Amino acid sequence: MYRADIDGLRALAILLVVVYHVWFSRVSGGVDVFLMISAFLLTVSFLNRVNTGNALGIRSYWLRKSTRLLPAAAVTLIGVLAIAYLLYPPTLWMTIWRQTWASLFYAQNWELAFQKVDYYARADSIPSPLQHFWSLSVQGQVFVLWPLIFLVVGLVIRRTSWRADVMLWVIFSVIFVGSLAFSISETASNQEFAYFDTRTRLWEFAVGSLVALALPYFRAPAVLRAVAGWVGVAGIVACGIVIDVQGGFPGYLALWPVGCTAAVILAGGTPAPGGPTPFLSSRPLRWLGRDAYSLYLVHWPILITWMVVSDVTSVDPLAGLVIIALSFALAHIIARGVEGPLRRLTSSDGRAAVKRLISVVCVVAVALPTATWQTIERLRAGAISEGYVGAAALRLGHEPYATAEIPLVPDPTALGEEWVTLDSSCAGPYRPSSPLVGATCYQLTASDAPTAKVVVVGDSHAQQWMGALVPLAEARHWDVVAVLRGGCSFAVDEPPVPGAQDCEQWRDAAGRYIDRLNPDLVFGMATKTAPGGEERVLRGLRETVDRLGGSGTEVVLFRDNPRFATDPFTCVIENGPQSLDCRVDRTDALARTNPAAGAAGDAHLVDLSDFLCPGDTCLPVIGNIAVYIDDNHLSGSYARTLAPMLEEELVSAGVIDGD
Repeated sequence: MYRADIDGLRALAILLVVVYHVWFSRVSGGVDVFLMISAFLLTVSFLNRVNTGNALGIRSYWLRKSTRLLPAAAVTLIGVLAIAYLLYPPTLWMTIWRQTWASLFYAQNWELAFQKVDYYARADSIPSPLQHFWSLSVQGQVFVLWPLIFLVVGLVIRRTSWRADVMLWVIFSVIFVGSLAFSISETASNQEFAYFDTRTRLWEFAVGSLVALALPYFRAPAVLRAVAGWVGVAGIVACGIVIDVQGGFPGYLALWPVGCTAAVILAGGTPAPGGPTPFLSSRPLRWLGRDAYSLYLVHWPILITWMVVSDVTSVDPLAGLVIIALSFALAHIIARGVEGPLRRLTSSDGRAAVKRLISVVCVVAVALPTATWQTIERLRAGAISEGYVGAAALRLGHEPYATAEIPLVPDPTALGEEWVTLDSSCAGPYRPSSPLVGATCYQLTASDAPTAKVVVVGDSHAQQWMGALVPLAEARHWDVVAVLRGGCSFAVDEPPVPGAQDCEQWRDAAGRYIDRLNPDLVFGMATKTAPGGEERVLRGLRETVDRLGGSGTEVVLFRDNPRFATDPFTCVIENGPQSLDCRVDRTDALARTNPAAGAAGDAHLVDLSDFLCPGDTCLPVIGNIAVYIDDNHLSGSYARTLAPMLEEELVSAGVIDGD
């Protein structure tokens, strides 16, 4: 069943998406219109087959969808890879590689969902040029799930007297109620994850299916249909203005665009005089509707690339007009030059082999350059091994900055590997009884009988110092247990960072776990810095030290490293390691003296600030190694070069014996 007004509705939705993205830096709700329309059309198609007793042809449907969707998506992904190689900073390459794979296999929504809740994910101010593939991934997953529902219904009605439409009403109603309830709950508790979660979006597809089931029975006066249609159109247009779509969706707020779309579709089933059907069926909107998919694909990469090249976070009206014009032109080229010819080539149902070949070619065309680029960069990064002394340069009298002949370490594409981690999850005598602690507990065991039992506890700032601790532990045959939760300080009164979950419960359980281990040494943090030189003692530090050292355990606390208003690593990549713009005065990064001195009870304080900020300046690169991987975390590569300095501090304090 072809309806020109639905083509026009699709065109209206993509116009809203593009305009809101480009000119208003907002989300319009137009994607929710797409989701519902796709479920409506899918349900109408399969319902006709179920009612007529024809074969469902699920494999043919999947193959047809693959041939329809993959070519334009593949062209977009290949284009993004090429542009990223030429124009994007290397710090974004890893993200683009990962999201290319996720987009190609329709899992981008899950990639983004888990990145949003991953405390250790690198935070970039530049959005990914592939972020918009999340909605296509959700649709792709439903294009697999929904036909399977019809398959089950078809099998049941062949063996029973049940009616297909009644079964489908029940199934989609259950999906609607269950998914909406889950969506409201997860949106309230974890909106960033919920936004990309397939489970929170299934109810929107269910509404599309319920509308398809209801349409043949929908009877309303012409005036009511006309009013409902125009109210639906107005509601779709106004949604992004009235509601915070990005910050509040999906949840119950998504009922707005979904309900408006339902009103338009139902009203257009039997067009009423004065209704919106003639407007939605107009030639300009139908013409745009044919390019809607391609326009959705290309507008976001063009917008983000413009922002990257121009070094801006928003665009002015004139630039926005250029971006929209480029998007329309490129979308038309892809729709007419790629989608159209391939659709005509595969229009016959007997050309399944051609369709399979096209799908395979599209996957290979994206996978091959992505894998090749990743491999080349990894080999190049792995070949870097000499000339990197890190903190030792400050003692050897070397030039602390990287030279033009020696590439920077770590490589920009390998920043994720700079987080210091231990060998395996805690097991055997180190296995925690608390699942909350068990999920955050890792161990490094000595090859023979350990000479000491050491615990590192706290947040990511405690974790980063393991780079200096692990070489020392390996040399002295210590067992190391790390109990770490991003954003959760172990100091009893220190508030968690925004977004950190279950910190108080984790802290209590971790304390009981450490009491049971009765380690020889416990390492943690003493202070917390902030951009501008503010530095303070962690709240509740003395009480925390008293608890940890109550049974004779030696407590060692690190002074925090500087935190910056901008990312030193990105600055070095963009301006070079010797750029004055990438340095910060020490007084703008740290307190003049360690504020924990005299405030940490019986704990031993370790202050390695002189190897981060020698003299009066905090340096972004020392000994050809980048000191930081973002605006507040040390690189693992540099932290490892601090091992001798940490050992000297511990020996000087009498915590460990000198060799």
